[in-house]
Amino acid sequence: MSNSTASFQEIQDKFNDCRQILTAIGDEVRQSILVTLMQNTCKEGMRVGEITAHTHLSRPAVSHHLKVMKDAGIVRMRKEGTMTFYHINVDAFEPLKKLVMLVDETMERHY
Repeated sequence: MSNSTASFQEIQDKFNDCRQILTAIGDEVRQSILVTLMQNTCKEGMRVGEITAHTHLSRPAVSHHLKVMKDAGIVRMRKEGTMTFYHINVDAFEPLKKLVMLVDETMERHY
């Protein structure tokens, strides 16, 4: 296998690794929730009601989208008594950053 073929296969593998994250962040509503969580200066996270107030989405809609994001690993939840807080899992974006860097490097070499 040539270096070129190997690098393209590596890109395909990285896309496969990132598929769930890409699906989760590909939805406009989830992008809005993600931005809301990023704008929150409190590192402890936000509750569903707080996210609802910032995004003007219904509680069930926010809960559904948070579950998708949690399943993809980009959001974590923390329970404190009866309260549940959601925050961004910064480490989950590392594979995506590596994918983008690899695509960029490959494009520079081939185009």
